[in-house]
Amino acid sequence: QVQLVESGGGLVQAGGSLRLSCATSGRAVNPYAMAWFRHIPGKERDFVSGISWSGGETYYADSVKGRFTVSRDNAKNLMYLQMTSLKPEDTAVYYCAARPYVSGSHDAHEYEFWGQGTQVTVSS
Repeated sequence: QVQLVESGGGLVQAGGSLRLSCATSGRAVNPYAMAWFRHIPGKERDFVSGISWSGGETYYADSVKGRFTVSRDNAKNLMYLQMTSLKPEDTAVYYCAARPYVSGSHDAHEYEFWGQGTQVTVSS
């Protein structure tokens, strides 16, 4: 089993920045692609950003392109999401996810492992 733990969420004013981290531990499943999703109560869980096993391929939702940057450090078993120019509509619970493939996916159903989520709140 692979465990994922998010951290770095919090309350920030509009226009501010946050960096989320996702730590991976447990049974080694290599290679694995990873992604960030976010969820607002009453809505679907939305894809935010993804990254391939090597980090050479990154993917972004149109709503965050140019503002968010995903990266990973496989030596440290960490994935990051640097969020800048935050907007109130970015408020959500952010989840990291992993799938045992080289390449990522925008589809939440294709991810096998999930963290518990971290709350990001952006005030106007």
